[in-house]
Amino acid sequence: MTTSRRLPDRKVAKFQKNIMKRGSVPETMVKKGNDYPVGPILLGFFVFVVIGSSIFQIIRTATSGGMA
Repeated sequence: MTTSRRLPDRKVAKFQKNIMKRGSVPETMVKKGNDYPVGPILLGFFVFVVIGSSIFQIIRTATSGGMA
């Protein structure tokens, strides 16, 4: 077999071997559903900024007589 065919044949064999394993993933590889995409501190900061800015806007609108 020539050198130019060995590498592609090896890659195809590896791919075919992985195809046969499809669906039988060990339990440790499966992600748990309890993980949050953001941390609780970042989430708290985001809520603080959003609620704080809305309260600030309400106070500013109330003190200006309702006209923006």
